[in-house]
Amino acid sequence: MAKDKAPVTPAIRQLRAAGITFTDHVYAYEEKGGTAVSARELDVDEHCVVKTLIMEDEAKRPLIVLMHGDRQVSTKELARVMGVKSVSPCSPDTANRHSGYQVGGTSPFGTRHAMPVYMEETILGLPRIYINGGKRGYLVGLDPRQACRLLDPVLVRVAI
Repeated sequence: MAKDKAPVTPAIRQLRAAGITFTDHVYAYEEKGGTAVSARELDVDEHCVVKTLIMEDEAKRPLIVLMHGDRQVSTKELARVMGVKSVSPCSPDTANRHSGYQVGGTSPFGTRHAMPVYMEETILGLPRIYINGGKRGYLVGLDPRQACRLLDPVLVRVAI
């Protein structure tokens, strides 16, 4: 992918259709680099980079969790909030099947299958977030309230 050419993904199509203003941020993807690499490449605080995690409950029902890049998800607390026995990350193959995106390029927008979204509540306190645009090495910058409007997430406090 050219350094200056942003891809058009299902996520981008959904953002455009909803009239959401966003900025494109293409960077050199590093395998297993995570949000630390994207924050470094974009020269932004890792706390403002929001990771999209595909998880499932004990009945294998998929869900999306949006979390600050520099935090982890307390799966015990998330399960308690959801009223289920357990929550765990999906395998990469399962996550790809549910989202339609390759792990490392998973966006909460334009997923293959509709899934409930859980967003760490403190993300809304940020002036701007950087979240995956549906391809490895590609983030979009937007107002977190716009993401909230589009995704209609359950706001939770499950960061550790």
